[in-house]
Amino acid sequence: MSASNRYNRQTILPEIGSEGQQKLSKSKVLVIGAGGLGAAILPYLAAVGVGEIGIVDDDLIEISNLHRQVIYKTLAVGKSKGEEAKVMISELNPEIEVHAFSEKLSGKNAISLFEKYDIIVDATDNISIKYLINDACLTTNKPMVYGSIFRFQGQVSVFNYQNGPTYRCLYPDENSNTLNCEDAGVIGISVGIIGMLQANEVIKMILGIGEVLSGKILVYNILKNEQQKYDFEKASTLEMTKEDFERKYNSTENQIEEIKFELLLDEIENDEVLFLDVRNEDEAPKIKLKNSIQIPLMNLENEIKKLNAKQTIYVFCQSGIRSKIAAELLQEHQFKNIKSISGGALAMKQSLHEKIQ
Repeated sequence: MSASNRYNRQTILPEIGSEGQQKLSKSKVLVIGAGGLGAAILPYLAAVGVGEIGIVDDDLIEISNLHRQVIYKTLAVGKSKGEEAKVMISELNPEIEVHAFSEKLSGKNAISLFEKYDIIVDATDNISIKYLINDACLTTNKPMVYGSIFRFQGQVSVFNYQNGPTYRCLYPDENSNTLNCEDAGVIGISVGIIGMLQANEVIKMILGIGEVLSGKILVYNILKNEQQKYDFEKASTLEMTKEDFERKYNSTENQIEEIKFELLLDEIENDEVLFLDVRNEDEAPKIKLKNSIQIPLMNLENEIKKLNAKQTIYVFCQSGIRSKIAAELLQEHQFKNIKSISGGALAMKQSLHEKIQ
């Protein structure tokens, strides 16, 4: 089948044409995250003919992903998201080049990855990773297509486009306790709509058509079928060199060690270690261990004297995001033996259930 047949329905649009199709075929887009947003973004970028697509995701497919991550089949549970996404979109369009990076985005690899692509798409639900993406985009001068979901509402914007406002201009507070999908809940329709809106921003930038959501944030509510668009300004002082980036991310990032709770089952009776729950008191599931204490993240700095800086402390939250923020805070206060439990209380509940059986 010829390329002209594959793209015929879009190249007959005067805004695209054969020249626009050439722009698409020469473009390179990196998508961070192959979860719910990525599952909506990736097929449309591939189908429209984006020449090279990179996928960064170190997660494995879980059964609970499938209600919103609709590019995966039930038989793929347990397999790499990045690799499975690559197979799917390569089958959809074998004419494009697809690379899967089955690794976690970090201060070590972000710059080298971003330098290879034209546009970076944030398809994550992790607040700290969004700041990392923003800062790496600033450093490499790449636009960041942002998307986020909270229950039945989603947001889309484009940051650092033609020296426009960045993520930090809109959300300057890096210590936000915003819940992710796993903590707050989500329906697949929400991520599908927002992901397709993100793909639309990518395509408009490549083609140079329409109005890009730079300096604007679109908020969409699926229950009310309402959307609003708000303007925001650029903070004039925001700049980041490679040296700034290295200093910020590689000075603290490497110190936060994550550990799986299943490796700590022998420690739950050990009085010499402490399990620190930084969730709010009303969050479930309840994890009650002999050697645990609960201090919500928002109260941690004020109540830090309750903790022994010489003790080994395993920090957990709901799914493993706030615990890393808490671990960094403790390290700033000279706590040395701190580890964050990956997967949080949800993973802990499963391991404890299996131990009891």
